[in-house]
Amino acid sequence: MNPLANELNKTLEGTIAERLFSNLGRRFYFPKGIIAQSAEAKKSATFANGTIGMAYAKGKPLILSAIADNMASLTPEESVAYAPTAGVEKARTVWKDLIIKKNPSLNPDTISLPVVVAGLTSGLSCTADLFMSKGSNLLTSEPCWENYSLIFEVRRGTKLVSIPFFNDGPGLNIDAIGTAIRHEAKTGTVRLLFNFPNNPSGYSPTIEEEKAIVGIIREVAEGGADVLAICDDAYFGLFYEDNIASESLFVQLANIHERVLSIKIDGPIKEDYVWGLRMGFLTFASKGLNETHYDALIRKMMGALRSSVSCTNTSAQYLMLKALEDPRTPGEKDAYCAMLKRRYQKVKEFLKSNPNHPALKPLPFNSGYFMCFETRVDAEALRQELLAKHGIGLISLGEKCLRVAFSSIDEENITPVYQKIYDTAALMV
Repeated sequence: MNPLANELNKTLEGTIAERLFSNLGRRFYFPKGIIAQSAEAKKSATFANGTIGMAYAKGKPLILSAIADNMASLTPEESVAYAPTAGVEKARTVWKDLIIKKNPSLNPDTISLPVVVAGLTSGLSCTADLFMSKGSNLLTSEPCWENYSLIFEVRRGTKLVSIPFFNDGPGLNIDAIGTAIRHEAKTGTVRLLFNFPNNPSGYSPTIEEEKAIVGIIREVAEGGADVLAICDDAYFGLFYEDNIASESLFVQLANIHERVLSIKIDGPIKEDYVWGLRMGFLTFASKGLNETHYDALIRKMMGALRSSVSCTNTSAQYLMLKALEDPRTPGEKDAYCAMLKRRYQKVKEFLKSNPNHPALKPLPFNSGYFMCFETRVDAEALRQELLAKHGIGLISLGEKCLRVAFSSIDEENITPVYQKIYDTAALMV
């Protein structure tokens, strides 16, 4: 093993991070020196395209004025020079300040400086490299984002263990979540991934549900299990109901026990409507880790980045900084969020007015870009029928799940789109 890897491992010896490392994670060091269906819909969805996780208005992606204005105004250093492997220093410190601002109960001293990653998928993949080995289990929601299978199962040989997140009630199935975590804790290690607002369901936990989840994790940690909690916060902040927990689950887990390592993966991609800039942030937190430990973990992560994407797009980082400094940005973000909330409310109104459909059962949703139907007909056949006959593009996930990205459907088209979905599904029963 490389001496630099040994040095980092020695620094982390005895910590929760060291115990959770995969074989690949132990070897890392930093050297000194949904797609096919969306493509189909893009060609044929002439009326509405609810496939892609972006926000559109009148057929165009939403964009902040600061991004549009500054694309051609970056200096060569800001546009074509290599960025440091862990990211532009100012971008890292500014994002840490934003995490603290958005999560006011967080103690800044309990978290690492964020590392810039090439999109949230890159952050998840590098996390998998560090902490997932063949034969590891990772608890995930059912339903969950389909790319988790590629990232964790195909690339790393990790087994995804699905937790049925919903039952017949209005929210999370806390009993099932608790049962799955406690069962996994018997092995001595729990690895779990929480994605809130959830893709594809569009659900975020209520304040009480979040407290329950944190209590379960604290319980198993106190019982002697090591816990890796990955928080995929891609859609953080897009909350549409008052009872939703307004802070990231990462905050509640950051300092609860020495046996809990929490990783927050977030970024401006969804929060700031810059999907194609492909940048995100990865932040570590654990009660048992100090600044020296965080530095070693960051260097491990830099090894994962250096050996995969090398570094993240420089211009994306500087554009983000310019957008955050632009006085127009807060008002535009508020307006865009209000637009998405109106679309959400329009969907809610339609569902309330059309209960007890014979083929479609809406899953709970309260945030983010999406909602899902549990279907009593073949979801893929329904998707194809809607696309071929009505020019409506949606996403089928397995045989019994149909995802609708209301974020990309103009408000005036919400009702006609959902009426077509209901009418078409009813004919297939």
